[in-house]
Amino acid sequence: MSLIKYEILQTVAEVQSFTKAAQQLGLTQSAISHAISSLEKEFGFPLIHRSRTGVKLTTDGQTMLLAMRKVLQAEELLQQQAAHITGVTKGTVRIGLISSISTKWMPSIIRVMEQRYPGIKIELREGDYYEIEQWLVSGEIDCGFLNRASFKQFRYIPLIKDPLMCIVSSNSPLYEQKLIDLKEIENEHFIMPSYKGTNDVIAMFEKHTIKPNIRFELFDESGIISMVEHHLGVSILPKLVLTGLPSNVRAIPFKQETFRIIGLSTTYNISPATEKFMEVLMEWLEGNNGIDYLLKGAY
Repeated sequence: MSLIKYEILQTVAEVQSFTKAAQQLGLTQSAISHAISSLEKEFGFPLIHRSRTGVKLTTDGQTMLLAMRKVLQAEELLQQQAAHITGVTKGTVRIGLISSISTKWMPSIIRVMEQRYPGIKIELREGDYYEIEQWLVSGEIDCGFLNRASFKQFRYIPLIKDPLMCIVSSNSPLYEQKLIDLKEIENEHFIMPSYKGTNDVIAMFEKHTIKPNIRFELFDESGIISMVEHHLGVSILPKLVLTGLPSNVRAIPFKQETFRIIGLSTTYNISPATEKFMEVLMEWLEGNNGIDYLLKGAY
């Protein structure tokens, strides 16, 4: 019974609503409220703060949820191991994604997973590098795509080198060049990709002591490309996101070696379902010759 209560608290924390949690779990709202009250009575302190805008976990509730997630993950791993022993592969894999991976990689990978392992459910959660790191720490995902090794308790597997390209419009004096020197960026209005976590573009500028003339900072890659299209500056984006550029926009490589690393971060004790996902991921990368795959099948 406690596991059901833990799952209820986890869902309430995610959707911040008793009503939405009841709909998602297929329970009545009174059952949700009763489960939370029962946990609060059992622990001896409030877990939920109720207000007009919704419900949120108290500080003590957040602490308890971290411990509950470990219990729920252990139960999930136990069920997956039992199924694995009997020759059945099933379970859930929760994956943290950056937008370029969810767009370019995951549709094909999910199709393979569904054909090969129909008993495995894939849950996707999209965010930036910082959010994915936090989801790993809190136990909300089983693995996540990151641009660096984050914490020692997680294994980091570098997967690909993704070139960073200069994005320029036809009005830019750089438009006809085959290669661009990073120093030339200082002479242009620059649209800075902005996101939390380790910023690959900022790290590159710091490495080469480049001081860009930043005009705007945007998170959305399509918004950055639109700014460039309308001659408002140049930018730098990973090659992986650059398909279907406007007719007056070019992606030009740099004279210097510029790239980001994309890797997969996981716990060391992965579930059988997560292991199957990783196997399919590596196999898919090896089969795509256009990707600068780092590991060549080993992990």
